[in-house]
Amino acid sequence: MRKTKEWLSLFLAMLKIGVFTFGGGYAMIALLENEFVAKKKWLEKDEFLDVAAIAESTPGPIAINAATYIGYKNAGIIGSIIATLGICIPSFVIIYTISLFFDAFLSLTLVAYAFKGIQICVVYLILTAGLKMLKQMKKTAFNMIIILVTLVCMVVFSLFAVKFSTIFYILISGICGVVVYLLGKIRKEKKHDLS
Repeated sequence: MRKTKEWLSLFLAMLKIGVFTFGGGYAMIALLENEFVAKKKWLEKDEFLDVAAIAESTPGPIAINAATYIGYKNAGIIGSIIATLGICIPSFVIIYTISLFFDAFLSLTLVAYAFKGIQICVVYLILTAGLKMLKQMKKTAFNMIIILVTLVCMVVFSLFAVKFSTIFYILISGICGVVVYLLGKIRKEKKHDLS
């Protein structure tokens, strides 16, 4: 009975996030954090940052990957299935319904203006999620260098219309993290050997 309540709570939370989030996975990050870190306290802040990084680095939409992980952590394999379904069902139903009336739907002036308003909200949600993650991140020299180099590269590449996939930013940052970790480990071993 307790498991059923957990599964239902997880499904309803994901369903709510799936229904009320426009703008895709990045917009959902702020809502996932609010629901599962602040309200339910199922994840710690640092753990959520790791979830977001892993979800972004693995194939598939970030919100679905994050939901799958959160579901698995809290309710096992069945929890991951329930969480994934909960976050996907609203989008599927909405898109399917829109596809039935797509041409008529797009020609409505009110719909066009509603989407313009929603776009502004999506930018806000993504910016909020990014700023929250930035505030919660440990302010080490390595982290700050990665952020600054990535930001400078993104701005410069955008200004000069150089195409550079965000996947490469993630891969290069990951490789840098592994290199820094290995160098630190080698340093510790040398200190230990000298002692």
